[in-house]
Amino acid sequence: MKVADVVPEFADAFSFDEFNQMQQEAAPGILQTDSNVVVAAPTASGKTALAELAICRALRHNGTALFIAPLRALTNEKESEWDRFESLGYSVYVVTGERELNTRRAERADILVMTPEKADSATRKHDSARYSFITDIDCCVIDEVHLLDSDRRGGVLEVTVSRLRRLCDPRIVALSATMSNVDDVAGWLDASSETTFQFGEDYRPVELHTGIQLYTHGDNTFADKYRRLYRALDCAEEHLRDGGQALVFVSSRQDAVRAAGKARDEIAQRDIPMGARGEYEFHTSAKELENDALSKAAPDGVGFHHAGLAKDDRDRVESWFKSGEIQLLFSTSTLAWGVNLPARCVVIRDTKYHDPLEGEVDISPLDVLQMLGRAGRPSYDDVGYGWVVCDRSEAEKYRRLLAEGKEIESRLAEDLDSHLNAEIAMGTIKDLDDVLTWLETTFYYRRAESNPGAYDFDTLKERMRSTLDSLVNRGFVEMDDDLSVSGTTLGRLTSKYYLRLSTAERFDLLCDQGTLTATGILETVAGAGEFHAVSARQSESDAIDKVLSDASISTELEDGSKKVLAILYAGMNGATPADLRSDAWIIRQNARRLLSALREFLDSFAGPRAASLARRVAARVEHGVSRDAVALTAIDGIGATRANKLATGGLHSPADIIDAGVTELQRAGLTEGVAKQIVTNAREFPDIDVRWESLPDEITRGANEICEVTIRNVGGSGYVGIRITVNNIEMTATETYLDNTTTVPVGVFGADTEKLEFTIEITFPAEPLHPVRAQRAVSVVDNE
Repeated sequence: MKVADVVPEFADAFSFDEFNQMQQEAAPGILQTDSNVVVAAPTASGKTALAELAICRALRHNGTALFIAPLRALTNEKESEWDRFESLGYSVYVVTGERELNTRRAERADILVMTPEKADSATRKHDSARYSFITDIDCCVIDEVHLLDSDRRGGVLEVTVSRLRRLCDPRIVALSATMSNVDDVAGWLDASSETTFQFGEDYRPVELHTGIQLYTHGDNTFADKYRRLYRALDCAEEHLRDGGQALVFVSSRQDAVRAAGKARDEIAQRDIPMGARGEYEFHTSAKELENDALSKAAPDGVGFHHAGLAKDDRDRVESWFKSGEIQLLFSTSTLAWGVNLPARCVVIRDTKYHDPLEGEVDISPLDVLQMLGRAGRPSYDDVGYGWVVCDRSEAEKYRRLLAEGKEIESRLAEDLDSHLNAEIAMGTIKDLDDVLTWLETTFYYRRAESNPGAYDFDTLKERMRSTLDSLVNRGFVEMDDDLSVSGTTLGRLTSKYYLRLSTAERFDLLCDQGTLTATGILETVAGAGEFHAVSARQSESDAIDKVLSDASISTELEDGSKKVLAILYAGMNGATPADLRSDAWIIRQNARRLLSALREFLDSFAGPRAASLARRVAARVEHGVSRDAVALTAIDGIGATRANKLATGGLHSPADIIDAGVTELQRAGLTEGVAKQIVTNAREFPDIDVRWESLPDEITRGANEICEVTIRNVGGSGYVGIRITVNNIEMTATETYLDNTTTVPVGVFGADTEKLEFTIEITFPAEPLHPVRAQRAVSVVDNE
């Protein structure tokens, strides 16, 4: 079956001319029906072409297709691959959290590409103008739908697909490499038997043999890695000697680099004939690699691949592995889902990995099967070999997995209350009946029907009602007498920022505290549920204690949360100790999201003054600058280094930058062009002048007078909080959008005191600017 005969107008969008047997059998169900489709087929059997066929059908009918990819790296890959559609006049647009959303491009796109998390975010915001495009989807292709069984991401995919079906009911085409209970997924998606396909291992282009290799577990985890490495090389050696290639999966980027270095030594010891040092052009190209370790390893036929490599380095490694110049490649698990780089032999050296937020975690069974599925090079090998290296305690678990596969389970129950809260906060669930209707749209419900004992199906609806009651009792949801439900401000903010409910409750408690400090904000975030699984290694204890001791911070947080607190505090000051740097980046990234959420919590429940402090703390954590420099980071063109330098010179705010002018900034080392642009950018922020004209110098005891204070803004407009105190007692607090001038009434009362000290404070909840304060004293005199 030739591509040009099946989809002649899209033939140039495919990278091959003829469909294989699996594709031929599935194509009619995709192209000739409107039904939802579920396909389970072995790795490397050609499922991507089925996704492209589904997209072609949607485009043929002037529809919009959404492709949901399991990893962000794959969304970028599809953008590059599908230039073929662009050349035919169709628009491909990738929507990720890394890029600023171009709403116009999203609305006009013929093919949208997203991760489950981004699709979840978009569907949650479907009623906003910015994300309304998500309701115009005609066909949704789910790549690797077995991701439903992923610990942290499965529930997100499940509710996103269910929500999308309620919003616009697109055609669903779900693809999977490893899924033994395909009928459950088909039942959930209402795919007919005619459009549900389960292709066995006989459809693999290369036969696959799998097994386990045991190693002796010791007390030293570092030594264990090398024991596993030697076992991996034992598996790969005969294939390397025979001109084959081996792909070894390890747990981290650092492990990939170290394993490649150690493997070079071991290969030399074993005298395995590998490498291309005699090939001048290849040797020259290897010298051009940006990564030094990779540059040294590649001529020996050894390489490594991970997302941290420069794109040019990754591209060269992939090309060299495909062409056989690299024979032994070490990689993190992301390669299992991404680029098609099969090898005759695949070895999973590490079955566990360290997650900065979760501690030591087992690689999921589905990832194991996905990795092993890379074994066998079509057109090169008749047989592929896949091995899992593990100790005796886990041998039976992996033997059973390789023999029986893995049924796909729902993970929705693990965060059922959070997902239900999100639906209510969005308004897609409006009453108790809607709650039960929503439940029936989930894979969770379908799987419970299929396996009622394991899921306790008989009590499912009662548990849903109990979950709803819990949300009401905890303040996330309001329920009226007629059983209608709606999200509270607490519930809506929790959904907006994807918070765990326990974290939202923690934030809510902070909002009730009278006195707020930067340390209190950091401690609240460090103790959030999102960080509960963080572990502090023994080697990190001294560094943690020193950071907190130097800052005079005493905390009751547990060790893992103490580690988070130390990283945030040290990062806020731009001085993270070396012993804490390995997990610092991912912890700070997650903390930034939580700090953004906490700022809005404080703005909603405690007022703009508290939100302003949280905004400055967040900016310091993000940029690693001093307290004096933090306001400067708001100005486009001023990064952390420049902000600290300018602050050292006495410039602390946008107003200071404007007052200093171009000449002074040039003296600080800026070029004239940069200085002019920074001054222009600084004018975008409010520049406040407080005038007390109508306030008297004195008032008679017992008298009273209502006066006005004028707040004049000569800079850019902005949202501000205004607070007036007298003798440290709050008189008034208000919020306003200040674009020019506003007046605030002030009561002057002849109280039983000698002097009234008035303080007006203007805070900026949305920007990391320091509060502007002005004071005025009024004497209280006796009536003569």
